[in-house]
Amino acid sequence: MNRPLDVLFVNADSSAQAYQELSKDYSAIEPPTWCLLLAQSCRAKGFGAAILDCGAERLSETDAVKRIVEANPRLVCFAVYGQNPNSGTTNMIGATSLCRRLKESDASFVTCFAGSHPSALPKEVLSNKDIDVVLLNEGVYALHNLLQTDLKTRLEKVRGIGHKQNGHPQLNPPERVVPQDRMDLDLPGYAWDLLPCRQKPLDLYRAHFWHAEFNHNLRTPFAAIYTSLGCTFKCDFCMINIVNRVDNSDGIVAANSPNMRFWSPQFMLGEFEKLAHLGVETVRISDEMFFLNKNYYEPLLKGILDRGYRFRMWSYSRIDTVRPNFLDLFKRAGVGWLALGVEAASQVIRREVSKGSFKEINIREVTKTIQDHGLHIISNYIFGFPDDTLETMRQTLDLALELNTAMANMYPCQALPGSPLYNTARANGWALPDSYAGYAFLSYESQPLPTKHCSAAEVLKFRDAAWQEYFTRPAYLDRVERTFGPEQRRNVEAMTKIKLRRKLLGDP
Repeated sequence: MNRPLDVLFVNADSSAQAYQELSKDYSAIEPPTWCLLLAQSCRAKGFGAAILDCGAERLSETDAVKRIVEANPRLVCFAVYGQNPNSGTTNMIGATSLCRRLKESDASFVTCFAGSHPSALPKEVLSNKDIDVVLLNEGVYALHNLLQTDLKTRLEKVRGIGHKQNGHPQLNPPERVVPQDRMDLDLPGYAWDLLPCRQKPLDLYRAHFWHAEFNHNLRTPFAAIYTSLGCTFKCDFCMINIVNRVDNSDGIVAANSPNMRFWSPQFMLGEFEKLAHLGVETVRISDEMFFLNKNYYEPLLKGILDRGYRFRMWSYSRIDTVRPNFLDLFKRAGVGWLALGVEAASQVIRREVSKGSFKEINIREVTKTIQDHGLHIISNYIFGFPDDTLETMRQTLDLALELNTAMANMYPCQALPGSPLYNTARANGWALPDSYAGYAFLSYESQPLPTKHCSAAEVLKFRDAAWQEYFTRPAYLDRVERTFGPEQRRNVEAMTKIKLRRKLLGDP
């Protein structure tokens, strides 16, 4: 086709600031899921699309600008979504920096931001002089609407976008999100063919270290895929559902749109078939609540089994949604890990931040049941909820040590833009980060919330010490060695020697 490229989706690189030294060998490099979904949706409507993944190719900003200029798209769309709750905000680190460099090179490019952070704070994002347009909510229909214009005139008529009118941010009436009955049609899969590679598809991407059983050789090729979008719960600390918003009113948060939509199992089997043909075995199922609706996960997992695919997968579950009678199916289909949101040891704190949606449940029994079925657990803990004290945080750590799961994530509590907790923090005048990097859990600038009883520095210090205590214990390292092997133990020990620098704790 001779016509200009309609849209170039850019995944900027924020890894060095977000993960510090861990970015070199240990952090995952995930395929840019929403670049893939939006690109495929645009192509299905007849628009030309391409993807520039700066993180996967490890491009400098100079090289990235050169590549964008060479592609010469009508629209440069920076996708700042992320599979982790804070990723939309932390990905703004690289996206805003690269956008600035692009505009300095050639101000004629039309720039657009899409993702969870622009959906949470669209007017603040538009206040950046280098950003011309934002897509509100997930942006699928808004993007289609925008590409039907010349990108410059009559933008006030384009539903689902924010733009500048006489230099001031203006939000147009919102578009709908893709409804359940249009998922297979209007979000028709992933544009896998647009991703860069070195020698074979998806070989520039690498799985989480633990997903590959602490074996660096199993980390590539790697893919991440959604079989559903959104979540039905309304946890205070989460902003995942902010991309479902269809209300531009101030103060709207993720909890206002607890919407969950599914692709049909047959459609998703087609996507898994593509990955199998591409030679991918290591796959993340990115759904917030994969282990929730058996009408979707049961036929999908049975279909994977029937087709004989050999995937190494993991998925999320809450501790109170695990159904023991399906664990054998998960294991046989290749789901070797479940990520469990334990969050806190205290039932009182857990109920408070989840708006009472957590059921009373015996965490120890659930973890034992999962492990008895041969699945590994990565348990997620959060330190620094508003009601946390040093004592309750220690209780959470003691529970983690007792459970001794094969992997654990330990996060400092952040008031992420788009979450109810963010609005609470602003209303109460609690100190919030003054940079995007401040919302990155592992960054030098990381600044968690203070609690009612502890300072932000105390929370961060506790989290870092807790992580080190967990991963250097003989009981944990012995478990890794028994389960995965002596080399994998050495790999974990090497990881624990990387010290995070923290500005809040006085590090230079």
